Amino acid sequence: MGDDSEWMKLPIDQKCEHKVWKARLNGYEEALKLFQRIEDEKSPEWGKYLGLVKKFVTESNAVAQLKGLEAALAFIENAHVAGKTTGEVVSGVVTKVFNQPKARAKELGTDICLMYIEIEKAEVVQDELLKGLDNKNPKIVVACIETLRKALSEFGSKIVTLKPVVKILPKQFESREKAVRDEAKLLAVEIYKWIRDALRPPLQNINSVQLKELEEEWVKLPSSPPKQSRFLRSQQDLKAKFEQQQAQGDQSDEEEETAAAVDPYELLEAVEILSKLPKDFYDKIEAKKWQERKEALEAVETLSKNPKLENGDYGDLVRSLKKVVGKDANVMLVTLAAKCLAGLAAGLRKKFGTYAGHVSYIPTRWMLEGKDILAVMDNKNPSIKQQASLFLARAFRHCTQATLPKSILKPFCAAFLKQVNDSAPEVRDAAFEALGTAMKVVGEKAVNPFLADLDKIKLDKIKECADKVELPGGKKAGGGGGGEKKAAAKAPPPAEAPARSSAPPKKTPAAATKVKLEPHSAGKTSTCCIGLISQELQLEVCEERAAAVLPASCLQQLDSANWKERLASMEEFQRAVETMDKAEMPCQALVRMLAKKPGWKETNFQVMQLKLHVVALIAQKGQFSKTSASVVLDGLVDKVGDVKCGGNAKEALTAIGEACSLPWTAEQVVSMAFSQKNPKNQAEALNWLANAMKEFGFAGINVKGFINNVKTALGATNPAVRTAAITLLGVMYLYMGAPLRMFFEDEKPALLAQIDAEFEKMQGQSPPAPIRGAKKTGVEDECDEEEQDEDAGAGQDIMDLLPRTDISDKITSDLVAKIGDKNWKIRKEGLDEAAAIISEAKFITANMGELPLALKGRLNDSNKILVQQTLSILQQLATAMGPGLKQHVKALGIPIITVLGDSKPNVRTAAMATLQAWVEQTGMKEWLEGEDLSEELKRENPFLRQEVLGWLAEKLPTLRTVPGDLMFCVPQLYACLEDRNGDVRKKAQDALPTFMMHLGFDKMTKATGKLKPASKDQVVAMLDKARAVMPAKPAAPAKAGGGKGSAGAGKGAAGKKPPAKGIKEDEDKSGPIFVLVPNAKEQRIKEEKQLKILKWNFLTPRDEYVEQLKAQMSTCFAKWLQDELFHFDFQRHVKAIGVMIERLDCESDATISCLDLILKWFTLRFFDTNTTVLMKVLEYLKLLFAMLNRENYHLNEYEANSFVPYLILKVGESKDVVRKDVRAILTMLCNVYPASKVFPFLMDGTKSKNSKQRAECLEELGCLIEGYGMNVCQPTPAKSLKEIAVHIGDRDTSVRNAALNTVVAVYNVCGDQVYKLIGNLSEKDMSMLEERIKRSAKKTPAPPAKQSASERSQREHPTNPSATFLRKPAQEDPNKLNQARQNAQHSESSHPSIPKEFQLDLDMIETDQSRVSELPDLVQHKLDELLEPIMIPEPKMRSVSPHFDELHNSTASTINFVISQVASGDINTSIQALAQIDEVLRQEDKAEVMSGHIDQFLIATLMQLRLIYNTHMADDRLDKKDIFKLYSCIIGNMLSLFSMESLAREASMGVLKDLMHGLITLMLDGRVEDIEDGQQLIRSVNLLVVRVLEKSDQTNILSALLVLLQDSLISLDSPMFSELVMKCLWRMIRFLPETINSINLDRILLDVHNFMKVFPKEKLKQLKSDVPHRTLKTLLHTLCKLTGAKILDHLSMIENRNESELEAHLRRVVKHSGNLSGLKTDRGNEKGGLRTEDRMSKAKVSDILSEIFKKIGSKENTKEGLTELYEYKQKYSDADLEPFLRNTSQFFQSYVERGLRMIESEREGKGRIQTSTGTNQIIPQHEELKPAVYYERLKILRQRQGLENNSRQQQRAPISSLLSSKPSVASSTDMLHSKLSQLKESRELYQQEHNAHTHSPTHAHTRSASPSANLDDLKKRLERIKSNRQ
Repeated sequence: MGDDSEWMKLPIDQKCEHKVWKARLNGYEEALKLFQRIEDEKSPEWGKYLGLVKKFVTESNAVAQLKGLEAALAFIENAHVAGKTTGEVVSGVVTKVFNQPKARAKELGTDICLMYIEIEKAEVVQDELLKGLDNKNPKIVVACIETLRKALSEFGSKIVTLKPVVKILPKQFESREKAVRDEAKLLAVEIYKWIRDALRPPLQNINSVQLKELEEEWVKLPSSPPKQSRFLRSQQDLKAKFEQQQAQGDQSDEEEETAAAVDPYELLEAVEILSKLPKDFYDKIEAKKWQERKEALEAVETLSKNPKLENGDYGDLVRSLKKVVGKDANVMLVTLAAKCLAGLAAGLRKKFGTYAGHVSYIPTRWMLEGKDILAVMDNKNPSIKQQASLFLARAFRHCTQATLPKSILKPFCAAFLKQVNDSAPEVRDAAFEALGTAMKVVGEKAVNPFLADLDKIKLDKIKECADKVELPGGKKAGGGGGGEKKAAAKAPPPAEAPARSSAPPKKTPAAATKVKLEPHSAGKTSTCCIGLISQELQLEVCEERAAAVLPASCLQQLDSANWKERLASMEEFQRAVETMDKAEMPCQALVRMLAKKPGWKETNFQVMQLKLHVVALIAQKGQFSKTSASVVLDGLVDKVGDVKCGGNAKEALTAIGEACSLPWTAEQVVSMAFSQKNPKNQAEALNWLANAMKEFGFAGINVKGFINNVKTALGATNPAVRTAAITLLGVMYLYMGAPLRMFFEDEKPALLAQIDAEFEKMQGQSPPAPIRGAKKTGVEDECDEEEQDEDAGAGQDIMDLLPRTDISDKITSDLVAKIGDKNWKIRKEGLDEAAAIISEAKFITANMGELPLALKGRLNDSNKILVQQTLSILQQLATAMGPGLKQHVKALGIPIITVLGDSKPNVRTAAMATLQAWVEQTGMKEWLEGEDLSEELKRENPFLRQEVLGWLAEKLPTLRTVPGDLMFCVPQLYACLEDRNGDVRKKAQDALPTFMMHLGFDKMTKATGKLKPASKDQVVAMLDKARAVMPAKPAAPAKAGGGKGSAGAGKGAAGKKPPAKGIKEDEDKSGPIFVLVPNAKEQRIKEEKQLKILKWNFLTPRDEYVEQLKAQMSTCFAKWLQDELFHFDFQRHVKAIGVMIERLDCESDATISCLDLILKWFTLRFFDTNTTVLMKVLEYLKLLFAMLNRENYHLNEYEANSFVPYLILKVGESKDVVRKDVRAILTMLCNVYPASKVFPFLMDGTKSKNSKQRAECLEELGCLIEGYGMNVCQPTPAKSLKEIAVHIGDRDTSVRNAALNTVVAVYNVCGDQVYKLIGNLSEKDMSMLEERIKRSAKKTPAPPAKQSASERSQREHPTNPSATFLRKPAQEDPNKLNQARQNAQHSESSHPSIPKEFQLDLDMIETDQSRVSELPDLVQHKLDELLEPIMIPEPKMRSVSPHFDELHNSTASTINFVISQVASGDINTSIQALAQIDEVLRQEDKAEVMSGHIDQFLIATLMQLRLIYNTHMADDRLDKKDIFKLYSCIIGNMLSLFSMESLAREASMGVLKDLMHGLITLMLDGRVEDIEDGQQLIRSVNLLVVRVLEKSDQTNILSALLVLLQDSLISLDSPMFSELVMKCLWRMIRFLPETINSINLDRILLDVHNFMKVFPKEKLKQLKSDVPHRTLKTLLHTLCKLTGAKILDHLSMIENRNESELEAHLRRVVKHSGNLSGLKTDRGNEKGGLRTEDRMSKAKVSDILSEIFKKIGSKENTKEGLTELYEYKQKYSDADLEPFLRNTSQFFQSYVERGLRMIESEREGKGRIQTSTGTNQIIPQHEELKPAVYYERLKILRQRQGLENNSRQQQRAPISSLLSSKPSVASSTDMLHSKLSQLKESRELYQQEHNAHTHSPTHAHTRSASPSANLDDLKKRLERIKSNRQ
């Protein structure tokens, strides 16, 4: 007893180890009590027993062992750390417990094993039990089998891995012990319950008696699959659900579970067949005799029948078989070869994927292209048609809704519809089966539109077939076919059956597939996939169900005519819904009641608001289905843009999104919004969606469904819609990232810039956590867990949506032969061709024909350059193919890994870059699956091993899950830990923790079991160390985050590794970063000149350039710096640049010695997209060029050519901050490199496709010219300026402005010489340039004296880096210009230059070009008051204020918008716009706002007329009444317009021509007569034509009719058309006596001349009708009659007038009239011009003019010459200058014209100053001064001061100009954008000429009035102005 007292005092743990069995027994008892008492599973107390538990079960004393087992069981059940003891404890149970005779001991041992399984240690337990099967003691074997059986029975086949169990089962049937065989039989029966027939193949070889017994037992088993009855700790929530199911007795979900967790294939042993092929197989397969080929194929067929084949290189065999299938003429051999391929595919399974791409394109192209199979279906042979349909039916079974879209289904359905009417019954049945299968897969709703023409019998037949279809992994209960109604009929009374909360513990992949295919089975599937769908109820049923839950009065008053009753009804409705129970709420019935009349057309906003709120309540509180949502969505979308109801509509949409899932709701809402025409609804729908995405997250959103609608929105005319679309894209960018932009690369640059700006705002932001989500069931949570991996890849899903090109047809056999040629040059040609094909296609499909095998061969090419080129092509493939690259991983990806073993570092670097590019597209899963990666690691190549292990160490931490096949790499990883190469060992140690984070410590420890003891100890020690630093798995991304979350997590995890090396690396960074190697740069320059190395010239940097730069850097860069500069991580680049900045000053000499290499490296960075790196690069470059300037270093040609072109690329960057820095660097560059040499680089930059780059380069060129003068222009100023001037006509506004600014800069330097330098420009471009030069002259306050050439050359360049940004007048806001102009005026007025207080000399102000008068204030007053002293006989005509655009910008933009709507394709939109314009035109006080918009309005109207004529009239769907209404609005508008002469005269000739063409075409349109009241319409058009002829500018309309007649005769339009044009001309001729004075005869005669050139007299007489000839003769005769011989003076615009048929005709007419001399009255006298009657001889005139033009051409006498020419012109106004100007340049002509104009202005100004102070204006005799004179003078004055921005077109063209030029006949569209400045100029000339004539002494007198009276008159006027201001 003394001994007992000793151990009784010991602690429990020591008792358990005591040598006395009683002490141990007592210890076990107390331990059991202790274990049951400890509540905290993580209590430190558990740690004391970790090493003792094994002893509990291996107790030698039988009595104590029982207690020890009980204590061990309690420990395992309660202790958190129990899992660590699994291996040793279970091993002890197997060896020391299962051999015990006591049943209780065995029972406890089994319970311990099962408890370990429950705490997630199933694999370890199973391994130990399987080891126990090898024990010699049959009792232990029996117990192990029994335990395995119980584990399988309780936990199921998902927890207990059956593959290893099945493999050892046949051996147990061979045991001599009957007990073992019996237990094995029981285990086989249990396994059969779970995997069914999959168990048969592995047991086929056991004793036939045993097999028969098993078959008998298997037959007795129930057909329903077994259920898991015991759950893991992680499955306790499933356990609760299972118990709830059992309690409810609901078994519906159980039927969904399929038991095929083990694939029978996995249980088979692989057979190696390649070595068993006949030795002469490849010879026989090519033999000419078909019998020999047949023998070879039969041998392969026999081998391929093995159900599981060993992996190997089957490439040659597959190619041979493919060749037979594709080309052999013997059908029997084709069939045999196809069977062989099928056998290989079945035997290799996934491993056959390497070869699938080369074989599967034959059948798959039928599905993808549909061409071949559709052609087969039209075959006459009924058997072929039948088999084609059956093939498609089988193919459809393996499709989903996503892979069988309508675009593919439509042509197939059309073919099937032909076959269902076929005469052969077997063809009809096959077609029915195919259609039924399609219906089952995609749903009845998707197929029905294609079956509209079928009768009910055939439709029923298709539905019957759909019910019978059995999809893979699913059961018959139908998907979208007839089964839908049956399922819906079983739903409980409330129409929306809720999703059941019960669910199986975890869905198998097959079940998951079925969920997607069975959208109607809401009770059986997860709503996360499909949402709730209920049966659509009849209206009567809905009324009954609504009446049961709503008050009677409520229903009665819903459609009351009184809005107050409707409001009261809705309030009752709301109260009823708020108090209703969820289960009792008939949602569909309630929303149907809300949709009843008036429904969503409710006019009272209070009622509508309440109605929308009730919809939201029903969706929130009830079981709301998609069927119910479909009832209300259309109405909600219609109200979403309503100002008052929009908020409630959005609230309801959000509630529906929560009930039915956002993806579905959003797709419906957007499609409905864009099927409407209401832009407000479209904009608000997009705004709602953007907000909803933030609230719900992005999971499940169908991007493809939105992209087209978003593109539509981006192109909308309404700015709100465009803004909403861009905002939505910004939100989508948060979730999808950069790939989203790919969809919009084809958009206009301006729009793309807006999108980029929105994306830039979102840069760096993370998507918000979702705060809403669809209502979930328990099943949904499961679904979410399973789909998390899919979410992780969501970021790449967008790549699948891009349009892709199939290049397989371009991969010809010749190309493949080239790539495999013996000659390396030909191989290179082949690779170049392949690269070009891929580059041209941009985005390609996964089908590449035989290219993958050809490229694979080149990866082991002996020529390393070709290997690198192949790698470059593979990188190109990665970008082009996107995610489709996955299927080529095995064929092409794994060989890339092989290249990592190359001895050359540059090849390995290229291979790693390629590998990274591939992984970016494919993800890691495909690379880790199978044994390929482990096979690569088996190669004892140190380079390959260290590269692959380093790559795995980088990638594995970023993954949340990996395939189990990663385990295959573990033995090779352990071998690398002991590799002879130190780098390999280090990489293996780095990779060890990353392997462990996925495989677990236990698995990896277990894998050491096969190592030698010495190695095992070493590896286990490393595992322990790795366990301490094992990284945590990245967290699952937030659902809203899509794929970006996981990517971000990956970066974070990968980024943890490099800092660990930091300490070691820092030690090496102390030395210089650049090495000064003497003459190294000179040597590099020499080598490049001799072409020994590649010249640094590329569009995008290729690998060979990068490798060359690395090699050059290696001699003069510190190794660590070079490693950082070429690292894959951009952050390393930033750090490296930071170090270079720090060392810039202290290592300046070395920096200069390596400058060429530094600049080259920076050019590579210009091609990166990372803004952080780019900004750091630009920062360094600014400091670098500042240092070079300080050191007086100048770049050489070699350095500049390698750098400057790439710097200029970045000047077109979208980000302003980048462009600013680049411009600053270009400025600094001119300090170290001649500006004249920078100039050509910038000129090259102007040729870029990037409009921003062109604009910025042009701006920079202007700055260079301003700073350095014209000498900077290289090669010559003329050539450079011509190229710059071309950009004035660029379609991009910023480029045009920049080009204009640059030419203005040249003008500022060299004056008028610029016109000579720029060469010939179009009239439009020249007018823009002249206008800009005028404006720039006005903005320049007082031009300084011109600098001499020497001063200009010595001028210093501005030192301010941003100086080049100061000059951008073209881009200034017009309002700012106006403001600046007004400020200038105020400053001028504060210092009056005229001393007298009331001296207001209008004439002096008018001629003064240097001063801005304070005219804008006059806008506020009635100008008529100024004219009161003068008697005005005719009514006054008010003109539109010249300041209209400046003061009423908003009005102008509104008019522009309304006019744009006139041309809308929508009839109602156009009518509304016309109504608004008509309202303006009908009010005289408002009509003036249309001034300046007349051409624009008429063009829009013409576009609408063409649209009606070509489209609307031909569209039978449109109501003709609507078309008539639109015609009426158009004609009414134009009648209003042409009733106002002032507006009508603004219509230009080109527009009038098109207008007359449109109106005459309308009058001749026979379809109009068919419309009701069509005759009335034609009469209205006739009236309009008369009005146009009367009210338009007579010159323009007459010219338009002449050109129109000419065109109609050329185009041979209908005779009626020409006849009507001529009728219009006759009418014009009839009124010529009244209108002759307002017609510009020069222009009319030019048009007649052009007409006669096209239709000479002889040709005109050949026409069928002589009316055109007579019309022309009558016109000319009438003109001659009215003007006499003076008509010959109006031929000034005609070139070579002597050759003109017109002049001869006119002379004949005039002579015939007898007026050649007598009637030549001096018309010039009427206009005030001086004319001398004496005529000089032609020879004398020619001599005088020749002398004058010589003077003008000389620099010294040019002014004198111009003065003489002016005086000569004044004296002889009819002098013809054309012969002297004809051969001169455009520049010279413009110079002469401007000179004459300036002389005229000066002389007029002097004359006025002398007379205006004391006298009134001189007026013609017998004629009162009209107000038009003052108006015109005022306009000229305003125009000269830069205030006339929107002048009207000239109402009267100049009768004669100083130098006339020929106007071109432009179309109406051209006229909108043309000669505004020319019109102003011609008006000036006309007014100046008019004023000059009014001063003529022969026809004028001075009005008798004293100077004092005149002064008093002016005072009174000024007083009135002041009083009106106040």
